[in-house]
Amino acid sequence: MCLAVPMQVQAVSGFLARCEAKGIEREVSLFMLQGEPIAPGDFVLVHVGYAIQKIDPQAARSAWQVLDQILAAENA
Repeated sequence: MCLAVPMQVQAVSGFLARCEAKGIEREVSLFMLQGEPIAPGDFVLVHVGYAIQKIDPQAARSAWQVLDQILAAENA
């Protein structure tokens, strides 16, 4: 199973972005989104260090709700 995590872009420098999710920051490659304008405040799906899709804020919140439910069920 592959899993992409929604993250919010904090800063962009060329093909790299500093992204944050749940207090965790990571450097993410924007190489796969070369044709998509990405700016601080945008949300992207991140898979193995690559932003693979730009998403809207509601989709990011919805994905985190589902991921939180999965983690809660796993820890119960």
